[in-house]
Amino acid sequence: MNHNTRLAQTFIGLMIVAGIGSTIWAGATSHTLHLSYALAVAALAAVTSRMKVKFPGINGTMSVNMPFFLIAVVNLSAVEAVAIACISTVVQCWPKPDAKFKPMQMLFNVSMMACAASMASLLWHSNWLGHSAWASEPLMLASATATFFLGQTAPVAGIITLTEGIALRRIWMSLAQLSFPYYVLSAGVTSMVNVISHHTGWQFALAAFPVMYGIYKSFQLYFGSASGSPVRRILSRSAGAGM
Repeated sequence: MNHNTRLAQTFIGLMIVAGIGSTIWAGATSHTLHLSYALAVAALAAVTSRMKVKFPGINGTMSVNMPFFLIAVVNLSAVEAVAIACISTVVQCWPKPDAKFKPMQMLFNVSMMACAASMASLLWHSNWLGHSAWASEPLMLASATATFFLGQTAPVAGIITLTEGIALRRIWMSLAQLSFPYYVLSAGVTSMVNVISHHTGWQFALAAFPVMYGIYKSFQLYFGSASGSPVRRILSRSAGAGM
């Protein structure tokens, strides 16, 4: 076992511990449940989690389920948001029949999403932020989105660095450049759904599904045509570099 393998295993172990701690915190701080709403959002998040696009030049994929994670954070309890994120991630990472199941990869991804969802919920429901004079719903939504952005891209960049030897800063910058517009778009979809659902009921969240399907098809075309992009060429040249 080489040094990088041990570091990767340690990193995964720490992420699993953090995920367990985040889930316990979410359960301890959640007192109100919204079962019907949570089940509907969980179903939509699970379905869209299988709508995956592969990043060019990187051993990683992105699903179009982020708006449903944000909807859960904004409208549901912390434990419901964490549960939806974890269930959706299990569905997203579940291998095809002809592929090998990788339990450590599954545990890492689920733990990462549990941490991201719990931290986003902590920000959204925090009294100190919600009662600040400068706080507003758009700013709090932007903060929750930024938490998901960092909570996903930073651990993924770290594990790719340890397992594939690509420089951490370079891989994170590439991930950020590829995915940042998607997070901004997801925040916009979430804001639109929330504004309209306040007048028509939470069932309007179902309308986000065809929107995300259209975005998924667009991303397929965009990333599919990016196989020869500068990102891929940069990453191929950086393989083997240190952190």
